[in-house]
Amino acid sequence: MDAEICILEDANRSRKGGIVGETKPYEELLEQFLAYVGVERGLSKATVSAYSSDLRRYTDFLVKQNVKAIDEVSRNDVESFITTLASESGRSRARRLASIHELHRFALRQHLVTVDVSDTVKAPKTGQQLPDVLTIDEVGDLLEAAGCAGSDDPVALRDKALLEFMYATGARVSEAVGMNLADLDMESCVVKLTGKGSKQRLVPFGSYALHAMEQYLNIGRPALQRRAKKTEELSAVMLNKRGRRLSRQSVWEIVQHAGERAGITRPLHPHTLRHSFATHLIQGGADVRTVQELLGHASVTTTQIYTHVSPDNLIEAYTLAHPRAR
Repeated sequence: MDAEICILEDANRSRKGGIVGETKPYEELLEQFLAYVGVERGLSKATVSAYSSDLRRYTDFLVKQNVKAIDEVSRNDVESFITTLASESGRSRARRLASIHELHRFALRQHLVTVDVSDTVKAPKTGQQLPDVLTIDEVGDLLEAAGCAGSDDPVALRDKALLEFMYATGARVSEAVGMNLADLDMESCVVKLTGKGSKQRLVPFGSYALHAMEQYLNIGRPALQRRAKKTEELSAVMLNKRGRRLSRQSVWEIVQHAGERAGITRPLHPHTLRHSFATHLIQGGADVRTVQELLGHASVTTTQIYTHVSPDNLIEAYTLAHPRAR
């Protein structure tokens, strides 16, 4: 239902300011495609929104080039659009091209075209970008700074539990804020996370996260819950100051503030905890397949980026192994 609402809102926004009864080129195709990825494929609202943004920009370009229907698009038109993105990062261009590929494949399946003209257009090459990772000591400092020791302040208890939980499970921000009380098994120290495409997985968490979560659920959350209106749903684990479900933007702010208190000066964002979780597991001896399952990655290729060797480990290995290093 959320995906359908999101699609309808996008469609309504696209018509604002236009002539009543006017149908914009490609509008019907885009609505059908967004309904397909949002409802039939069950992709998240954020993914549907990204598709919508990418493809409306693409179709606006086609209209300006006087290409008014999907069956009029040529390979050169696709390549010309990609060249207009030269100022963007390679990763962004690759994402936009992936959206275009999906649209043309959809048109082919719907028999709107006889050939996928985008099929042979390749994504721009991008250098492998290593994830932002904290050291184990830095993670300790961050988590220590997340809440005041011995404090019964509900917000401090929540922040501590949130960041301990995210580092313990490698949860995405959307998974952490979307978590409900029924998803937590405190006795077995296991949580059910709902990831991309509504796929669910079970992830264990350790004693530090357990203790922080118990403090929050017993003391912090009840205090926050009392601030909610009686008509509001109260199933969310992580609540804001008004007793409502915590937002993703709030998580970003919590991480930023904790980083400042911990004296971490380099860029820091919620996904840093997920990156650190995966990297520290690999460095501790966990195999890539296990980490893939814990992260909820569809492909092990995505997980393999965490197998990078840190400069310190590289120097240590060289010094120990090379016969003339010392």
